[in-house]
Amino acid sequence: MDATLAETTEPAFRTLGGLRFSKGHGTGNDFVLVADPEGIHTIAADQVAALCDRHRGIGGDGLIRAVPSRLLPEGRELLATIPGAEWFMDYRNGDGSVAEMCGNGVRVFVHFLRSEGLIELPDGGALTIGTRAGAKTVVRTGDDYAVDMGPWEFIFPGEATAKAMDSLVTAEGLEVPRPALSVSMGNPHTVVALAELSELAATRLFIAPSVEPVPANGTNVEFVVPSEPLVHDGIGSVTMRVHERGVGETQSCGTGACAAAVAIRHWAGAEAPDSWRVHVPGGVVGVKFFAGPAGHEHVELSGPAVIVATGTLS
Repeated sequence: MDATLAETTEPAFRTLGGLRFSKGHGTGNDFVLVADPEGIHTIAADQVAALCDRHRGIGGDGLIRAVPSRLLPEGRELLATIPGAEWFMDYRNGDGSVAEMCGNGVRVFVHFLRSEGLIELPDGGALTIGTRAGAKTVVRTGDDYAVDMGPWEFIFPGEATAKAMDSLVTAEGLEVPRPALSVSMGNPHTVVALAELSELAATRLFIAPSVEPVPANGTNVEFVVPSEPLVHDGIGSVTMRVHERGVGETQSCGTGACAAAVAIRHWAGAEAPDSWRVHVPGGVVGVKFFAGPAGHEHVELSGPAVIVATGTLS
């Protein structure tokens, strides 16, 4: 092969040779994970994209670097008010772009810290970590983890309160634009309710949906079908697919599941329950609403986390 051509086709992550990594997932939402307790690994956007490439790299919806909070500016800012948040979840989307956080990723992140021997967390124990969406407290519940995702809020509160919708979403496979509701879980989401599972199956999410108006930093888009009946034994149930910013369709999205429950509960009215099961292509996650500090309602996300492989880049 011509030397110049060989250089141009060299994988972007080849300069990371010797770097140890793990591969993990939470209900199919998968990640490349790197432990960086000394804060010495700088992984550029193109290297993240190469590592997350499903054909030429390890493959993943994103990359998570575990780094002490004191070694990052945003981590040190968190430590000033929450000194217990010793570890920071440095999360990047699969295209290399920086993201605020990821609900499934938080669970996998904590499980990764355990598997690497960086923390001890007994069953029932709690750990607070730092993210770009603030500190998150995670409780281990056997083989699963429950995360206090913090408060939710409407991105366009005036429209959401007055009209129960704030935007229109156009997607391949749906004949007409659909009304939607935009919810922040620390990162932005736009939720569309569909009537039938057949509609959900027909929606083609390999093409990014169009949202008008789109939130300032873009948005993840969830398409949700309420179960019939919606509530069984006091627990609401919905089925969801999602297109994530910078990634495409994923098997699951934790913050998206929370946003979907927020929107469906809002549309269902005052009698809607506080506990939900959200069915995604990769499994089932639990969402629960509870009273948080200062009168703000918080959302808890629960579900599994799995480490499937470890290795070293050649």
